[in-house]
Amino acid sequence: MKFSLKFSAAVLALSLSAGSLAQDYEIPRTAWGVPDLQGMWKNNTVMPFQRPRELGTKQAYTEEEAMQLERQAQRQVEEDNEPLDPNRPAPELAALPPVGNYDLFWTDRGMFLPTINGEFRTSAIIDPPNGRIPERVAGFRERMQERRANQPDANAGPEGRGLGERCLVAFGNSSGPVMSPVMYNSHMQIVQSPGYVTIVVEMVHDARIIRIANARSPASKAHSKWMGDSIGRWEGDTLIVETENYNHWHTYQGAPTENLTVIETFRREGPNKIIYGFTVDDPTVYASQWSGEYPLSRMDDPVYEYACHEGNYGIIGILAGARRLEAMAEEGIEREIRQ
Repeated sequence: MKFSLKFSAAVLALSLSAGSLAQDYEIPRTAWGVPDLQGMWKNNTVMPFQRPRELGTKQAYTEEEAMQLERQAQRQVEEDNEPLDPNRPAPELAALPPVGNYDLFWTDRGMFLPTINGEFRTSAIIDPPNGRIPERVAGFRERMQERRANQPDANAGPEGRGLGERCLVAFGNSSGPVMSPVMYNSHMQIVQSPGYVTIVVEMVHDARIIRIANARSPASKAHSKWMGDSIGRWEGDTLIVETENYNHWHTYQGAPTENLTVIETFRREGPNKIIYGFTVDDPTVYASQWSGEYPLSRMDDPVYEYACHEGNYGIIGILAGARRLEAMAEEGIEREIRQ
């Protein structure tokens, strides 16, 4: 696997050395002898993906800072959940808040900060040390402008709309890789069998099948997949997964994925926690590789079916509205000719 050595020197070293923090924990194993990762898990957390700039290279909060952050997140939800006064005056026009797509009922924000290796992390990203995505390479912005200019009109047909809007993949990169929490349904089920690990994500009901193999076969390179082609291997008690060969429609962090490789790690840190690590490499997009970790917390609830299309007329309304605007424009041109 072409990035394994560089990856091992960065995040994998943390993963393999972290076992000393839980020496008394005996990792459960499958009937064929590998660590058992199966179950229902969630990754919603108050921890941001990128570290706030003002924190610089501070990787972890103190316990008091973490509790304060949790209280702030919980207080925000409580305030948003307060009933509105039916006798309140009409708001000033300039002060109208954004409407948004969902009210509080539909959201399930992360309000707690699980630890990773005993630390309350200030961000999921830990490398580079500032906890932020590296700068884009020179010429990237111009390349993206040219790419957007050649894409179909967003209102010409369904192909011009985003993949999440079309219910083809989970929005917010919930199903990954990198698997990142979103505002609701940040839940997944991991299922194992000899030679395979399957991750079913509740959002849009995505299922990613990871083959446990020594190498990527030529056949797998011939078929691009929405979430890429994932090949896994075990190094000690850590599952390492390398993914590339994404569908050309797919993007990550607003960038194309034809040269993207993501390496993930999965390791049990206790009966109710998996530490999920990731390294992102794309020399055509980022000035350097970058890495991070998320805690996956066990949950008792099942993963439910996500019926994205049923009863959803949003995209139909968008395209119908676009056709009506086109018809109105044509009528206006005809009236001008007649005049």
